[in-house]
Amino acid sequence: MAEAGGNIKSEKKSYKPEFMNSIKTSQWISDNKQLIGIFSVLILLSVFFSFSTSSFFTTGNMLNLLQQLAPNLIVVVVMTLVITTSGIDLSVGSILSLASALIAVLLSARWDSLMAFIFVLIVGAVAGLLNGYIISYLRIPPFIVTLASMIYVEGCALLVTGGYSIGISGSGWLMSLGSGDLFNIPISAIIAILVVIIGWIVLTQTRFGTYIIGIGANEESVRRSGVNIKKIKLLTYMFSGMIASFAGIIIATRLGSGSSNVGTGFEMDVIAAVVLGGTSLFGGIGTMLGSVIGVFLIGIINNGLTLMNVSPYIIQIIQGAVLLSAVIVNTYFFGRGKKRI
Repeated sequence: MAEAGGNIKSEKKSYKPEFMNSIKTSQWISDNKQLIGIFSVLILLSVFFSFSTSSFFTTGNMLNLLQQLAPNLIVVVVMTLVITTSGIDLSVGSILSLASALIAVLLSARWDSLMAFIFVLIVGAVAGLLNGYIISYLRIPPFIVTLASMIYVEGCALLVTGGYSIGISGSGWLMSLGSGDLFNIPISAIIAILVVIIGWIVLTQTRFGTYIIGIGANEESVRRSGVNIKKIKLLTYMFSGMIASFAGIIIATRLGSGSSNVGTGFEMDVIAAVVLGGTSLFGGIGTMLGSVIGVFLIGIINNGLTLMNVSPYIIQIIQGAVLLSAVIVNTYFFGRGKKRI
Protein backbone atom coordinates (compact mmCIF):
# COMPACT_ATOMS: atom_id res chain seq x y z
CA MET A 1 0.00 0.00 0.00
CA ALA A 2 2.77 2.37 0.90
CA GLU A 3 4.43 1.56 -2.37
CA ALA A 4 1.21 2.24 -4.28
CA GLY A 5 0.74 5.51 -2.43
CA GLY A 6 4.29 6.48 -3.28
CA ASN A 7 3.60 5.86 -6.96
CA ILE A 8 0.51 8.07 -6.83
CA LYS A 9 2.51 10.92 -5.25
CA SER A 10 5.28 10.60 -7.82
CA GLU A 11 2.71 10.64 -10.62
CA LYS A 12 1.24 13.87 -9.22
CA LYS A 13 4.69 15.42 -8.99
CA SER A 14 5.52 14.52 -12.57
CA TYR A 15 2.10 15.62 -13.82
CA LYS A 16 2.32 19.15 -12.44
CA PRO A 17 5.46 20.22 -14.36
CA GLU A 18 4.04 18.79 -17.60
CA PHE A 19 0.78 20.67 -17.02
CA MET A 20 2.64 23.91 -16.26
CA ASN A 21 4.83 23.50 -19.34
CA SER A 22 1.71 23.04 -21.45
CA ILE A 23 0.23 26.25 -20.04
CA LYS A 24 3.47 28.15 -20.68
CA THR A 25 3.63 26.87 -24.26
CA SER A 26 0.01 27.85 -24.92
CA GLN A 27 0.61 31.27 -23.39
CA TRP A 28 3.73 31.81 -25.51
CA ILE A 29 1.84 30.89 -28.68
CA SER A 30 -1.00 33.25 -27.71
CA ASP A 31 1.37 36.13 -26.94
CA ASN A 32 3.40 35.65 -30.12
CA LYS A 33 0.72 34.65 -32.63
CA GLN A 34 1.54 37.54 -34.98
CA LEU A 35 5.21 36.59 -34.95
CA ILE A 36 4.35 32.95 -35.67
CA GLY A 37 1.93 34.02 -38.40
CA ILE A 38 4.40 36.26 -40.24
CA PHE A 39 7.13 33.61 -40.00
CA SER A 40 4.73 31.04 -41.49
CA VAL A 41 3.94 33.42 -44.36
CA LEU A 42 7.67 33.94 -44.92
CA ILE A 43 8.23 30.18 -45.22
CA LEU A 44 5.24 29.71 -47.55
CA LEU A 45 6.33 32.56 -49.84
CA SER A 46 9.88 31.19 -49.96
CA VAL A 47 8.57 27.79 -51.01
CA PHE A 48 6.26 29.39 -53.60
CA PHE A 49 9.03 31.47 -55.20
CA SER A 50 11.40 28.49 -55.12
CA PHE A 51 8.99 26.55 -57.34
CA SER A 52 7.99 29.59 -59.43
CA THR A 53 11.50 30.55 -60.51
CA SER A 54 14.64 28.45 -60.59
CA SER A 55 16.91 31.40 -59.76
CA PHE A 56 15.26 32.30 -56.44
CA PHE A 57 16.67 29.67 -54.09
CA THR A 58 20.28 29.89 -55.25
CA THR A 59 23.38 30.87 -53.29
CA GLY A 60 24.01 33.89 -55.52
CA ASN A 61 20.49 35.25 -55.13
CA MET A 62 20.40 34.65 -51.36
CA LEU A 63 23.71 36.46 -50.86
CA ASN A 64 22.53 39.27 -53.11
CA LEU A 65 19.31 39.51 -51.12
CA LEU A 66 21.26 39.70 -47.86
CA GLN A 67 23.41 42.50 -49.25
CA GLN A 68 20.40 44.46 -50.49
CA LEU A 69 18.51 44.08 -47.21
CA ALA A 70 21.45 44.98 -44.95
CA PRO A 71 20.57 48.73 -44.77
CA ASN A 72 16.94 47.86 -44.00
CA LEU A 73 18.00 45.48 -41.23
CA ILE A 74 20.24 48.14 -39.73
CA VAL A 75 17.60 50.90 -39.73
CA VAL A 76 14.75 48.61 -38.65
CA VAL A 77 16.53 48.17 -35.31
CA VAL A 78 16.26 51.85 -34.36
CA MET A 79 12.81 52.17 -35.96
CA THR A 80 11.64 49.40 -33.63
CA LEU A 81 12.93 51.40 -30.66
CA VAL A 82 11.27 54.59 -31.93
CA ILE A 83 7.87 53.00 -32.54
CA THR A 84 8.04 51.19 -29.20
CA THR A 85 8.16 54.63 -27.53
CA SER A 86 4.86 55.36 -29.35
CA GLY A 87 6.71 57.54 -31.85
CA ILE A 88 7.64 57.37 -35.51
CA ASP A 89 10.50 58.61 -37.68
CA LEU A 90 9.62 59.45 -41.27
CA SER A 91 12.95 61.16 -41.87
CA VAL A 92 15.21 58.08 -41.97
CA GLY A 93 14.94 57.77 -45.77
CA SER A 94 15.92 61.40 -46.32
CA ILE A 95 18.78 61.19 -43.80
CA LEU A 96 19.97 58.06 -45.59
CA SER A 97 19.91 59.96 -48.91
CA LEU A 98 21.80 62.91 -47.41
CA ALA A 99 24.44 60.57 -45.98
CA SER A 100 24.81 58.85 -49.33
CA ALA A 101 25.27 62.20 -51.07
CA LEU A 102 27.62 63.62 -48.44
CA ILE A 103 29.99 60.66 -48.34
CA ALA A 104 30.31 60.80 -52.14
CA VAL A 105 30.96 64.56 -52.13
CA LEU A 106 33.51 64.38 -49.32
CA LEU A 107 35.43 61.49 -50.86
CA SER A 108 35.44 63.29 -54.20
CA ALA A 109 36.91 66.29 -52.38
CA ARG A 110 39.79 64.05 -51.19
CA TRP A 111 38.72 63.87 -47.56
CA ASP A 112 40.27 61.14 -45.46
CA SER A 113 37.92 58.13 -45.37
CA LEU A 114 37.73 58.00 -41.59
CA MET A 115 37.09 61.75 -41.27
CA ALA A 116 34.39 61.61 -43.95
CA PHE A 117 32.78 58.60 -42.24
CA ILE A 118 32.71 60.28 -38.81
CA PHE A 119 31.45 63.59 -40.24
CA VAL A 120 28.51 61.92 -42.03
CA LEU A 121 27.55 60.01 -38.88
CA ILE A 122 27.62 63.27 -36.90
CA VAL A 123 25.38 64.98 -39.47
CA GLY A 124 22.84 62.16 -39.14
CA ALA A 125 23.04 62.28 -35.34
CA VAL A 126 22.46 66.05 -35.36
CA ALA A 127 19.41 65.66 -37.62
CA GLY A 128 18.02 63.01 -35.26
CA LEU A 129 18.91 65.13 -32.24
CA LEU A 130 16.93 68.04 -33.65
CA ASN A 131 13.93 65.75 -34.19
CA GLY A 132 14.25 64.40 -30.66
CA TYR A 133 14.55 67.84 -29.09
CA ILE A 134 11.45 69.21 -30.79
CA ILE A 135 9.45 66.06 -30.00
CA SER A 136 10.61 65.73 -26.38
CA TYR A 137 11.02 69.29 -25.17
CA LEU A 138 8.62 71.25 -27.40
CA ARG A 139 6.02 68.43 -27.31
CA ILE A 140 5.28 68.47 -31.04
CA PRO A 141 3.85 65.15 -32.38
CA PRO A 142 6.54 62.89 -33.89
CA PHE A 143 4.60 62.46 -37.14
CA ILE A 144 4.59 66.21 -37.83
CA VAL A 145 8.19 66.77 -36.77
CA THR A 146 9.71 63.92 -38.76
CA LEU A 147 7.52 64.66 -41.79
CA ALA A 148 8.91 68.21 -41.86
CA SER A 149 12.39 66.81 -41.29
CA MET A 150 11.94 64.40 -44.19
CA ILE A 151 11.19 67.33 -46.50
CA TYR A 152 14.01 69.70 -45.50
CA VAL A 153 16.65 66.96 -45.22
CA GLU A 154 15.73 65.77 -48.69
CA GLY A 155 16.17 69.36 -49.86
CA CYS A 156 19.64 69.42 -48.29
CA ALA A 157 20.53 66.21 -50.16
CA LEU A 158 19.38 67.75 -53.44
CA LEU A 159 21.39 70.88 -52.69
CA VAL A 160 24.54 68.87 -52.02
CA THR A 161 24.33 66.84 -55.24
CA GLY A 162 22.52 69.28 -57.53
CA GLY A 163 20.16 66.41 -58.35
CA TYR A 164 22.90 64.26 -59.89
CA SER A 165 24.57 61.04 -58.81
CA ILE A 166 28.17 61.42 -57.69
CA GLY A 167 30.55 58.55 -58.30
CA ILE A 168 32.72 57.01 -55.58
CA SER A 169 35.98 55.26 -56.40
CA GLY A 170 38.47 53.45 -54.25
CA SER A 171 39.12 50.09 -52.63
CA GLY A 172 39.75 51.02 -49.00
CA TRP A 173 38.00 49.82 -45.85
CA LEU A 174 35.16 52.28 -46.38
CA MET A 175 34.26 50.82 -49.77
CA SER A 176 34.36 47.32 -48.33
CA LEU A 177 31.46 48.18 -45.98
CA GLY A 178 29.05 48.07 -48.89
CA SER A 179 30.76 45.96 -51.52
CA GLY A 180 33.24 43.76 -49.66
CA ASP A 181 32.78 40.20 -48.42
CA LEU A 182 34.21 37.90 -45.78
CA PHE A 183 34.23 34.17 -46.51
CA ASN A 184 31.83 34.92 -49.41
CA ILE A 185 29.37 36.60 -47.03
CA PRO A 186 28.75 40.33 -47.66
CA ILE A 187 30.38 42.46 -44.96
CA SER A 188 27.28 44.66 -44.92
CA ALA A 189 25.18 41.60 -44.00
CA ILE A 190 27.58 40.70 -41.17
CA ILE A 191 27.37 44.27 -39.86
CA ALA A 192 23.57 44.15 -40.09
CA ILE A 193 23.45 40.93 -38.05
CA LEU A 194 25.68 42.48 -35.37
CA VAL A 195 23.48 45.60 -35.23
CA VAL A 196 20.36 43.44 -34.86
CA ILE A 197 21.94 41.48 -31.99
CA ILE A 198 22.97 44.70 -30.24
CA GLY A 199 19.48 46.13 -30.78
CA TRP A 200 17.88 43.02 -29.29
CA ILE A 201 20.14 43.23 -26.25
CA VAL A 202 19.39 46.93 -25.78
CA LEU A 203 15.63 46.41 -26.03
CA THR A 204 15.31 43.31 -23.86
CA GLN A 205 18.32 43.22 -21.54
CA THR A 206 19.11 46.85 -20.59
CA ARG A 207 17.56 49.55 -18.46
CA PHE A 208 17.43 51.83 -21.50
CA GLY A 209 15.26 49.29 -23.31
CA THR A 210 13.00 48.95 -20.29
CA TYR A 211 12.54 52.72 -20.24
CA ILE A 212 11.69 52.72 -23.96
CA ILE A 213 9.01 50.07 -23.44
CA GLY A 214 7.72 51.85 -20.34
CA ILE A 215 7.45 55.20 -22.12
CA GLY A 216 5.38 53.63 -24.87
CA ALA A 217 3.15 51.74 -22.44
CA ASN A 218 2.61 54.45 -19.81
CA GLU A 219 4.74 57.56 -20.18
CA GLU A 220 3.31 59.35 -17.14
CA SER A 221 4.01 56.39 -14.87
CA VAL A 222 7.63 56.23 -16.02
CA ARG A 223 8.02 59.99 -15.51
CA ARG A 224 6.68 59.76 -11.96
CA SER A 225 9.17 57.03 -11.16
CA GLY A 226 11.95 59.56 -11.69
CA VAL A 227 13.08 58.66 -15.22
CA ASN A 228 14.09 61.52 -17.52
CA ILE A 229 11.79 60.54 -20.38
CA LYS A 230 12.78 63.59 -22.44
CA LYS A 231 16.39 62.44 -22.45
CA ILE A 232 15.42 58.88 -23.39
CA LYS A 233 13.36 60.09 -26.36
CA LEU A 234 16.10 62.51 -27.38
CA LEU A 235 18.70 59.74 -27.44
CA THR A 236 16.37 57.38 -29.30
CA TYR A 237 15.84 59.83 -32.17
CA MET A 238 19.51 60.77 -32.19
CA PHE A 239 20.46 57.10 -32.61
CA SER A 240 17.82 56.83 -35.35
CA GLY A 241 19.43 59.63 -37.36
CA MET A 242 22.96 58.32 -36.85
CA ILE A 243 22.10 54.74 -37.82
CA ALA A 244 20.20 55.99 -40.90
CA SER A 245 23.40 57.84 -41.91
CA PHE A 246 25.39 54.64 -41.43
CA ALA A 247 22.97 52.78 -43.69
CA GLY A 248 23.32 55.56 -46.28
CA ILE A 249 27.09 55.10 -46.30
CA ILE A 250 26.67 51.36 -46.84
CA ILE A 251 24.31 51.91 -49.77
CA ALA A 252 26.61 54.49 -51.36
CA THR A 253 29.66 52.24 -51.09
CA ARG A 254 27.68 49.27 -52.45
CA LEU A 255 26.39 51.21 -55.47
CA GLY A 256 29.64 53.10 -55.98
CA SER A 257 27.82 56.43 -56.06
CA GLY A 258 25.95 58.86 -53.85
CA SER A 259 22.47 60.05 -54.78
CA SER A 260 19.85 62.35 -53.27
CA ASN A 261 16.98 60.00 -54.12
CA VAL A 262 18.43 56.65 -53.04
CA GLY A 263 16.30 56.70 -49.88
CA THR A 264 12.99 57.49 -51.55
CA GLY A 265 10.34 55.24 -49.99
CA PHE A 266 12.92 53.63 -47.70
CA GLU A 267 11.14 54.75 -44.53
CA MET A 268 7.92 53.06 -45.67
CA ASP A 269 9.65 49.71 -46.15
CA VAL A 270 11.20 49.93 -42.69
CA ILE A 271 8.00 51.02 -40.94
CA ALA A 272 6.05 48.29 -42.74
CA ALA A 273 8.57 45.68 -41.56
CA VAL A 274 8.30 46.87 -37.95
CA VAL A 275 4.49 46.84 -38.01
CA LEU A 276 4.35 43.49 -39.79
CA GLY A 277 6.64 42.02 -37.15
CA GLY A 278 4.26 42.83 -34.31
CA THR A 279 5.64 46.00 -32.73
CA SER A 280 2.60 47.93 -31.54
CA LEU A 281 1.81 51.21 -33.27
CA PHE A 282 0.44 52.35 -29.90
CA GLY A 283 3.83 51.86 -28.23
CA GLY A 284 4.92 49.73 -25.31
CA ILE A 285 5.42 46.52 -27.33
CA GLY A 286 8.63 45.98 -29.28
CA THR A 287 9.78 42.81 -31.02
CA MET A 288 13.19 42.96 -32.66
CA LEU A 289 12.91 39.43 -34.03
CA GLY A 290 9.54 40.25 -35.59
CA SER A 291 10.98 43.38 -37.26
CA VAL A 292 13.80 41.31 -38.79
CA ILE A 293 11.30 38.77 -40.13
CA GLY A 294 9.26 41.67 -41.51
CA VAL A 295 12.29 42.97 -43.42
CA PHE A 296 12.90 39.55 -44.97
CA LEU A 297 9.22 39.12 -45.82
CA ILE A 298 9.07 42.40 -47.75
CA GLY A 299 12.47 41.74 -49.33
CA ILE A 300 11.48 38.25 -50.48
CA ILE A 301 8.22 39.54 -51.96
CA ASN A 302 10.11 42.17 -53.98
CA ASN A 303 12.89 39.80 -54.98
CA GLY A 304 10.60 36.92 -55.92
CA LEU A 305 8.19 39.05 -57.97
CA THR A 306 11.12 40.72 -59.76
CA LEU A 307 12.58 37.33 -60.69
CA MET A 308 9.13 36.36 -62.01
CA ASN A 309 9.25 39.45 -64.26
CA VAL A 310 6.24 41.05 -62.59
CA SER A 311 5.78 44.73 -63.47
CA PRO A 312 7.39 47.10 -60.91
CA TYR A 313 4.12 49.02 -60.81
CA ILE A 314 2.28 45.91 -59.67
CA ILE A 315 5.03 45.27 -57.09
CA GLN A 316 4.44 48.77 -55.70
CA ILE A 317 0.70 48.07 -55.45
CA ILE A 318 1.44 44.85 -53.57
CA GLN A 319 3.80 46.72 -51.22
CA GLY A 320 1.06 49.21 -50.38
CA ALA A 321 -1.44 46.40 -49.81
CA VAL A 322 1.01 44.61 -47.50
CA LEU A 323 1.54 47.79 -45.45
CA LEU A 324 -2.18 48.45 -45.18
CA SER A 325 -2.85 44.85 -44.13
CA ALA A 326 -0.10 45.09 -41.51
CA VAL A 327 -1.61 48.24 -40.02
CA ILE A 328 -5.10 46.69 -39.89
CA VAL A 329 -3.84 43.50 -38.25
CA ASN A 330 -1.64 45.43 -35.82
CA THR A 331 -4.46 47.79 -34.81
CA TYR A 332 -7.51 45.55 -34.61
CA PHE A 333 -6.34 42.01 -33.99
CA PHE A 334 -3.04 42.09 -32.14
CA GLY A 335 -3.08 45.69 -30.87
CA ARG A 336 -1.57 45.86 -27.42
CA GLY A 337 -0.08 42.42 -26.83
CA LYS A 338 2.04 41.44 -23.87
CA LYS A 339 5.14 39.81 -25.24
CA ARG A 340 8.36 41.04 -26.82
CA ILE A 341 11.28 39.09 -28.23
